[in-house]
Amino acid sequence: MAKSQAAGPIKKSHQVAIAGAFILLIYLPTFIWMWERWFARDSYYSHGILVPFVTLYLIWLKKDVLKAIKPQPSKWGMRLFFLGIGVHLLSAFFRVYFTSGFSLIIVLFGLALYFYGTKTLKEILFPLSFLAFMVPLPLVLVANISFKLKMFAAHMAVVLLNNMRIVCIQDGSAIIMRHAYVVVDDVCSGLRSLIALMALGSLFAYWMKSSRANKIILFLFSVPIAVMANVVRIIFLAAVNEIWGSHYASGPLHELSGFIVFACAFLLLYTVGKTLE
Repeated sequence: MAKSQAAGPIKKSHQVAIAGAFILLIYLPTFIWMWERWFARDSYYSHGILVPFVTLYLIWLKKDVLKAIKPQPSKWGMRLFFLGIGVHLLSAFFRVYFTSGFSLIIVLFGLALYFYGTKTLKEILFPLSFLAFMVPLPLVLVANISFKLKMFAAHMAVVLLNNMRIVCIQDGSAIIMRHAYVVVDDVCSGLRSLIALMALGSLFAYWMKSSRANKIILFLFSVPIAVMANVVRIIFLAAVNEIWGSHYASGPLHELSGFIVFACAFLLLYTVGKTLE
């Protein structure tokens, strides 16, 4: 009679696959929430679907470096893992999916540390941290930030338009001129471009061959560049409204101006990065 053999230890690749399946299962409600927010009308996070692919690509670029690192699993990783799971379960109970989304990053940190060690986690720290840009902010916070941004943009636009000899006044988020007026609504607050440019700024800083201080400076520059780019767009549309009429400022020109201004902001951020290098 053949002797029965005890099953050997589960291979690490199988353990990682099991952990991944477990995460997909328990985070399914959070993933559904993020998906709905990404593709909602006038979403501020339409770029969110691209973020995981960027993370995977950044990790793939380091494949040779990661293969050369000898795994040194750390028990601290399991503590991080359970911390993240605890935050997720608490968030799921209260249906606060925002904190649940960020707890996923903690969980991934923990798994990387537990299975592969500190050196591996250090190499993929930024790619995993970049996942933060896929987690939508709470709607209350979005509304608050958007309100402040549109009021600031309207104020700056009025100041600059008057300096351009286009007489106007500000009434809330509306810019009233002699022959026309422009309302800076939530969609035109610049929050969408701000979030997108901050994500690009973090990527530029990551690839930048310079000191950590310069990397931080470049990332911080993405905020004023995005805000002022939106102000420039509002000034342009307001001037078109006043000079040629609202039928010229609406429609294709309104959408096209957004793309052009964001492209200019992108190039300006890139130039700042090259200058700092």
